[in-house]
Amino acid sequence: MPLSGLKYYLVGGAVRDRLLDIAVKDRDYVVVGSTPKEMEQRGFMPVGDDFPVFLHPKTKQEYALARTERKSGRGYHGFTVDASPKVTLEEDLQRRDLTINAMAMDENSGELIDPWGGEQDLNNRTLRHVSQAFAEDPLRVLRVARFMARFAHLGFTVHPETIVLMQALVDDNELSELPAERIWQEIKKSLNEETPSAFFWTLRECGALQQLLPEIEAYFGVPQTRQWHPEIDTGVHALLAIDNAKNLSNEVAYAVMVHDLGKGITPEHVLPSHRGHEASGVPLVRDVSRRLKVPKSYQQLAMLVCRLHLKCHTIEQLRAKTVDKLFQDLDAYRRPERVEQFVQACKADATGRWGDEFQDYPQADIVRRYFKAAQSVDIKPLIEAGYEGEKLGHQIRQKRIRAIELSTTND
Repeated sequence: MPLSGLKYYLVGGAVRDRLLDIAVKDRDYVVVGSTPKEMEQRGFMPVGDDFPVFLHPKTKQEYALARTERKSGRGYHGFTVDASPKVTLEEDLQRRDLTINAMAMDENSGELIDPWGGEQDLNNRTLRHVSQAFAEDPLRVLRVARFMARFAHLGFTVHPETIVLMQALVDDNELSELPAERIWQEIKKSLNEETPSAFFWTLRECGALQQLLPEIEAYFGVPQTRQWHPEIDTGVHALLAIDNAKNLSNEVAYAVMVHDLGKGITPEHVLPSHRGHEASGVPLVRDVSRRLKVPKSYQQLAMLVCRLHLKCHTIEQLRAKTVDKLFQDLDAYRRPERVEQFVQACKADATGRWGDEFQDYPQADIVRRYFKAAQSVDIKPLIEAGYEGEKLGHQIRQKRIRAIELSTTND
């Protein structure tokens, strides 16, 4: 058997979630006293590039050799790794970011190995760094923020001394060393956590939001001047909307995250590089998406929601011709899934204020009904009648507009 005689422990999130009575999704193990050669001889498959990680030949779960890390340069990759058989379990746990992630368990005996007080911090609902080495890795600023997004609803807070270390990383400009792809992955994961807004509040508390997402930092302190959310500033509204989108697809949640860029921001709050774009957030959405290397499909939907969401809010006031143009702008006749994505994002926006989280948003069903009517137009008779090219397109549009007009009688 691959594990016979091997000294291994369940570690990290699996131990933490078990103690929190949360369903364990991923099970990772640390192996002590072994070598890459021995692991391969036991049938494990090597998969780690930066340090020795192996997949179990049957379960495909990850088994990593115990290791230490020593800072050898700036940024996320500036580490020297030692994964020799002499590295102890306690030394491996010490290199981890937070005490709640620095516990191990012997599954055979049920023994909890907790040298850094992780269980007590779980009980105290505290995210606390394991050691001063926390400040050697700028990615940990984002990871702490993401754990807040995951656990804020359970009453967790970040330990004040950990916030100080996060602020030091920000002040030392270490976050500038992070690859855009890694920043995006942490944002992406946070958007579907239990309280996504806690990710952004935490980044803001330590000063990281200004460095990583200055366009969203610019929201705060700016009053909402539009009719939809006059009682709160743009930043608070944006984060409430983000929380509303947590159970939606990642693409929709991202669109909600950036839907108000440029909206309600007065000239003095606009970043110098974005002067002239105050009237439209689309260029800002494009800039942010490209900087973070967000997938193209995310970027496309986000720009559409930013530009068109007010049309959804006022759908009952629009003429049928304008509604058809909305569907054309969404490219909905070729990509009908866009309509559902769009109305979901618009609902998250419209209910993004205190007390409105569970309010109905009838506009969503109206848009769906209008689109169903437009989709029902049978094009085949027009083709059989000899229409083609621009004339065919014109006839199709006219029939769709008429179908939308007829469907309004149900309003």
